[in-house]
Amino acid sequence: MITQSNFSLSGADGKLIIGDITFDEINPNAPIILFVHGFKGFKDWGAHNLVARYFAANGYRYIKFNLSHSGVPADNPKDVSDINAFAENTFSKELFDVNAVLDFIEKSFGKEAKVNIIGHSRGGGLAIIEAANDLRIGKLITWSAISSFNSLWKKDQEAEWKSNGKIYVTNARTKEQMPLNVSLLKDFEENAATLNILRAAKRVNIPWLIIQGDDDVNVPFENAQKLADANTNSRLVRIEGANHVYGATHPFESGTLPPLLFKVCEKVLMFLGE
Repeated sequence: MITQSNFSLSGADGKLIIGDITFDEINPNAPIILFVHGFKGFKDWGAHNLVARYFAANGYRYIKFNLSHSGVPADNPKDVSDINAFAENTFSKELFDVNAVLDFIEKSFGKEAKVNIIGHSRGGGLAIIEAANDLRIGKLITWSAISSFNSLWKKDQEAEWKSNGKIYVTNARTKEQMPLNVSLLKDFEENAATLNILRAAKRVNIPWLIIQGDDDVNVPFENAQKLADANTNSRLVRIEGANHVYGATHPFESGTLPPLLFKVCEKVLMFLGE
């Protein structure tokens, strides 16, 4: 029987990370997949729970979590509503959180447990950096991954950002204006070498599957090509007609995966089985 257990731990600045593990009870020692969500995303967005059940049904423990400054509070896990936490986020805080979850996995399942990491969008950038630096990761999978963190804003916004202390991004679904404090930009500038995704991509020396839709207006296909060019041992798979989230929406009412997201999961399953 497929079941889901919850966990929580301390993340960046002591803020809570909440997560869950989806697994089949008949296979408690199954290999691990860790999923890292993207910007304005969270562990229960859209079809993420259906994806978790898919991999649990196919012999994996699927672990997903909310980054501590994702803006998704524990008492309202279905949307980004903690605007202060969202505003205070930085990429270094996100990497701290990913490491905290990897530490939790190591403590829970042992040092020998290799983790297959999937990162979506901005989470893909985090996963690439982590995979380049952390020997606990066995295989890397990126979905619609960015190739640079500063692709999330326009260069001409930076002067205004520094003078006003914040800029705003729109939540496409709720139309709410969501602030980003200038600490995000300062962190990116001060840790430019560590946060250089393409530089990290060159150093990834584990199997890497790059999946990208060719109808993605959020992260154009050229980003996937840049990542593939940076690491010739990677494998790039184009999903024809797929948008940034492979046909999922939030909330997602269907009990079955969108066809293009199902195709993505099949590609990942084949890759993990090699």
